[in-house]
Amino acid sequence: MDVVAQAAQRFGNAPALVTAERRWSFADLDGDTARIAAAFEAQGVKPGDIVALVAPNSAPLVLALMALMRMGAVAAPVNHRFPASHVDGVLGRLKPKMALDATALDAFVADALTRMDAAYNDATEMARPVSIIHTSASSGQPKAAVHSFSNHWYSATGSETNLPFGPGDCWLLSLPLCHVGGYSMLFKCLFGGGALAIPSPDASLAESLAIFPVTHLSLVPTQLYRMLRADGGPERLRSLEALLLGGSAVSPALLDEAIRERVPLYLTYGSTEMSTQVTTSPGPVTSTRGDSGVVLPWREVAIAPDGEILVKGECLFMGYLDEGGLRTARDAEGWFHTGDMGELSEDGRLTVLGRKDSMFISGGENIHPEEIEKALCSLEGIEEAVVVPAPDAEYGMRPVAWIKVRHNSGPNDATITASLKEALGSLKTPVAFHRVREWQTLPGSPKIDRGWYRKLGNL
Repeated sequence: MDVVAQAAQRFGNAPALVTAERRWSFADLDGDTARIAAAFEAQGVKPGDIVALVAPNSAPLVLALMALMRMGAVAAPVNHRFPASHVDGVLGRLKPKMALDATALDAFVADALTRMDAAYNDATEMARPVSIIHTSASSGQPKAAVHSFSNHWYSATGSETNLPFGPGDCWLLSLPLCHVGGYSMLFKCLFGGGALAIPSPDASLAESLAIFPVTHLSLVPTQLYRMLRADGGPERLRSLEALLLGGSAVSPALLDEAIRERVPLYLTYGSTEMSTQVTTSPGPVTSTRGDSGVVLPWREVAIAPDGEILVKGECLFMGYLDEGGLRTARDAEGWFHTGDMGELSEDGRLTVLGRKDSMFISGGENIHPEEIEKALCSLEGIEEAVVVPAPDAEYGMRPVAWIKVRHNSGPNDATITASLKEALGSLKTPVAFHRVREWQTLPGSPKIDRGWYRKLGNL
């Protein structure tokens, strides 16, 4: 199925991609992505080959991803904000046929668009793998989730039944294409016929909303928090047709504020493994009950006896890419165990209660305490560390750390903060450090009582 060619036939000269400098129609998209697909083939890329793209959101990245989609190659957009060593590790595990950073990608696409020959072999089949999106593991090492064309297609069709997006509409690409929420926008555009607005990497959300005629928007709670406090932010959000909010739990205070400001808010729950949305509000939310809506078409949800959320359906990914090939993540009955805890009401609404393990979410990003603790203990003078989440009005949760230093010495807070920001980034750097002489342990055990410190972090 050549989804780009089909979109060109259906929507023709309607806008498909919009930047501050240019507009592509669906017909333009058909021609440009065909030339880029031909250029990839000329470099020896074949159906099933992995192509890694380490770059921020841009028109060349969107065009390249669609070109790879058409020719049956597997696109692996990689977070360009990862530390260089992290990127090297990801590429080492992927073993891509071709890898392009932002500079090389821009040059490759610019050269491809000068080609006269747009011939390439359309190898897109519904069951063929089309993307690799990385998601965090409990150890902090990203897992490579492989999706088929079918996964993304049914994800878009199910979303469309609940939240239409068609010609004349414009969705701001406010989420990175290396995340499933960003990548899924390509299929929403091609399936529904609405346009994607691609802001410049250095533009703020408020600036982007002022530049483009945005009707639809996807945000995480931290972004919503900031927009409600920006000059003119509430008015601009109020003018949207829909604001899809997900990525982490929404505080009742933030939800109440958005409702008071008459923001057309749709709450959603999803995951990388389910190709983005699983449940979504059937209409704009009007109460602070905080559930994540109803199950969308082509998805199934169940609650395990221990309260864990289980999912399956046409959107469920193919599996994780491991050294030995593709590793399935389904149980004997076909369910994927999300690691989230939740409840389903009698009317089919899902409420997410939290994580089953120690992971927590800050500003829409998965935070694993173990990863931060390992980085802390790598610093000279720190013997042990415990990291727990603490409530934060803007981010939902932020990490705080308890550390045990050697002989009452060790680095000061400023030194620790600088080291962790360089190694892990700002979001994973604890906002506070507490020194301990002795740990609070579990009764009758030498193990640290993490629950005790988690409660302490919530005070």
